Amino acid sequence: MRKLLLLSTSVLQNGKYLYYASDVIKAFFAENGVSKIVFIPYAAHDHDAYEKKVKEAFSEFGLELNSIHKSDNLLSTVKEAQGFFVGGGNTFLLLKTLYDLNLLEAIKSRVLQDGIPYMGSSAGTNLATINICTTNDMPIVCPPTLDALGFLPFNINPHYLDHDPTSKHMGESRETRISEYHGIPNVKSPPVLGLREGSWLQVKDDQISLKGSIPNQTARLFLRGQLTKEHEVNSDLSFLLQM
Repeated sequence: MRKLLLLSTSVLQNGKYLYYASDVIKAFFAENGVSKIVFIPYAAHDHDAYEKKVKEAFSEFGLELNSIHKSDNLLSTVKEAQGFFVGGGNTFLLLKTLYDLNLLEAIKSRVLQDGIPYMGSSAGTNLATINICTTNDMPIVCPPTLDALGFLPFNINPHYLDHDPTSKHMGESRETRISEYHGIPNVKSPPVLGLREGSWLQVKDDQISLKGSIPNQTARLFLRGQLTKEHEVNSDLSFLLQM
């Protein structure tokens, strides 16, 4: 069972936090009968400030949200949760903290075995995939492994940016970095979906739909040894579950 809402970003074009996807967020939790959400703030250092920002946004959506870091019993909070939201920040910090607190497997079980809805944004979206190898973040801490929740058997690169041929920047493009990931010999690297700003994945059981708030938006799919392919909003990406 999978009930996932995976956003590329939390803020679009200097807008309010999560505002661009507010209708989608409200519908996602409403259709799953969720009114109270457990927030996972561990991609940031200041958990109190992070909770305050997210709580204000969810309050406007008519949803109650409380951060797990204030719980006296973390595992009980996970086991009793109606739904999860994992926010953005540093993916390495997020993953390491969840491993340190022994929460990763508990969250995974609740989502896959009990069908609890999971919403992620940016780092929270990376966390939902097979591993965090295609995050854009610096490894400011070192998790015991890069293996993540594994709700999806492929990678996502949130905030995907296309190479600008007019730019004077001489560093690697996202495309270059992903090709390096797929270029490791004797390793079966999973597909990578470049998820541009303003787009998201809606996943229900074995169905994956690409959605977005920007007209003519596409997502870029990288398959090892193959040419990249653009997929338009409303595309059915369920085939990625079988690769």
